[in-house]
Amino acid sequence: MPIKIPNSLPAADILYGENIFIMDESRATAQDIRPLKIAILNLMPTKIVTETQLLRLLSNTPLQVDVSFMNTVSRVSRNTPAEHLKAFYGTFDDFRHLKFDGMIITGAPVEHLDFNDVDYWDELCEIFEWSKHNVFSKLYICWGAIAALNYYYGIKKVNFEKKLSGIFEHNTLIPSHPVTRGFDEVFRVPHSRFSGVNEKDIIKNPALDLLASSKEAGAYLIASKKYREIFITGHPEYDFDTLSKEYFRDLDKGINPAIPANYFPDNDPSKTPKNLWRSHAHLLFSNWLNYCVYQGTPYNTEEIM
Repeated sequence: MPIKIPNSLPAADILYGENIFIMDESRATAQDIRPLKIAILNLMPTKIVTETQLLRLLSNTPLQVDVSFMNTVSRVSRNTPAEHLKAFYGTFDDFRHLKFDGMIITGAPVEHLDFNDVDYWDELCEIFEWSKHNVFSKLYICWGAIAALNYYYGIKKVNFEKKLSGIFEHNTLIPSHPVTRGFDEVFRVPHSRFSGVNEKDIIKNPALDLLASSKEAGAYLIASKKYREIFITGHPEYDFDTLSKEYFRDLDKGINPAIPANYFPDNDPSKTPKNLWRSHAHLLFSNWLNYCVYQGTPYNTEEIM
């Protein structure tokens, strides 16, 4: 089954070009199927790029998915046209009376800041609290995962001296878990962040399971015991050239960044990198939709507690 998105969303043309099965609103209303309602709180500055990356991964299952986008009012995006936000996004006030089968909260380029110094932190905490009783299963990415682990479980953020950037090998620690079902024993994931969490803090918390980790990048995939919360510290949704664009952007700013590890062929930024994590990303998102959302959420979303 396809993913249902607004007819004029910019991602639609890209996904059509990739032969991904999507369904516009007019066709979806003709089908007598209860789609999974998924909210996406998009905190990334390049919102249209992130929309496309996430929709690509959400589309690869037999389930019909109805996506709604949310943004914060505490900080107005400077990198996305206002007309795009007006056409396709709602604020928390538009969402607070609704219930969703699933929700994705993205990363954000604020990792060097203390949580309380992030200008939308209070708003995000309100969304975290609301989601406890209004969303069945949540998927948190990168800084979104680090922030949610702190909010729900008191896991402290660990700041790095230098940015962790590159493609790193990860080990599957609990292959029988629904989220890691079908994972290879070793798989690759992109990371791009200035902070993380301590593996020991995850392991000693009885409410959490550490599902995958990396020697270089640390704790990567974490789940709460009933799969209502899934935390991803990396960026499996990234395109093959996302790290490259970040690297050259920082170069243009005069930041003098390190070359992303294990990314450019021969460690040469003039060479085109390859996507070595695509299959893992698709499997991760389909496992979440299937095992954590579809197989657990009530048919009537009003029954979500």
